[in-house]
Amino acid sequence: MEYYNYLKSLHLIFVITWFAGLFYIVRLFVYQIEANEKPSPEKEILQAQYKIMTYRLWYIITWPSAVLASIFAFWMLFFTDAGHVWMKMPWMHVKLCFVFLLYLYHGKCHQIFKQLQNDEVKYTSNFMRLWNEGATIILFAVVFLVVLKSAINWIFGVIGIILFSVLIMLGFRFYKRIRERK
Repeated sequence: MEYYNYLKSLHLIFVITWFAGLFYIVRLFVYQIEANEKPSPEKEILQAQYKIMTYRLWYIITWPSAVLASIFAFWMLFFTDAGHVWMKMPWMHVKLCFVFLLYLYHGKCHQIFKQLQNDEVKYTSNFMRLWNEGATIILFAVVFLVVLKSAINWIFGVIGIILFSVLIMLGFRFYKRIRERK
């Protein structure tokens, strides 16, 4: 059981760096999309720099963190006694559903990353600002599930997440109005 705490520590470290990468990559998408609207040569200079930054962030931090967080999670869940206990808990099943959503979110970010690397701008910077909140919502859900360890209380958590999302949307609209005034 002693090595379980090492696995858990490593898992948490890579979950944190994975989320940091997801939060920052989408911010870089915003900047990259906005750079596309700049006049030459500023546009080309900024786009080249953002392509380098996103490439390094995506392949040196975000992807490795996602893989390592997953390896340590798998190890804890399937090769430790504690993991066998957790897998029988209903809250863990709900948590794993949110983790699945996180993988889908990561996959969509990868698709957007590839498009922007190929100079295909399919989304607005406003969409990306909203998209950035997806990881935040998943993070809140997972943290509350892990801390509360309750599959019943997750219903209240989902209601809280919905209310939190509404607050994020209101904040986004408020921020957008401030930006448009400038």
